[in-house]
Amino acid sequence: MGLWRMRHNQYVHNPSESDDKTRYFLRRGDYPDYQQWMGFSDSIRSCRLIPHHSGTYRMRIYERDDFRGQMSEITDDCLSLQDRFHLSEIHSLNVMEGCWVLYEMPSYRGRQYLLRPGEYRRYLDWGATNAKVGSFRRVMDFY
Repeated sequence: MGLWRMRHNQYVHNPSESDDKTRYFLRRGDYPDYQQWMGFSDSIRSCRLIPHHSGTYRMRIYERDDFRGQMSEITDDCLSLQDRFHLSEIHSLNVMEGCWVLYEMPSYRGRQYLLRPGEYRRYLDWGATNAKVGSFRRVMDFY
């Protein structure tokens, strides 16, 4: 596949029929090949626009299922969950404002999970196979 040009923030799904959970968040810009977005293939099955949000961003993360245990309220990006909160897992969360992307590893790497406003009582609710989270950031328009 040749050059991909993203004109808006988009959410891209992996083309593999056997793995519906692998997704890639692409910001506005040019992607000359699939390795630029850390993909494993040069084809894309589907792509959808993430709605623009111009207000504040707010999310609550919990160390246990069903909004139990230690709670932290988040309003900005986090490069490393371990460094900032001394956690490596999030078991439930409530996105109150804005859309967010959770990453499996620190520094915005690994599997990605798009979170829209709503309640996520357990990690399965956002499509993960385990509660491991390394970083997260707000979905923002940069154009």
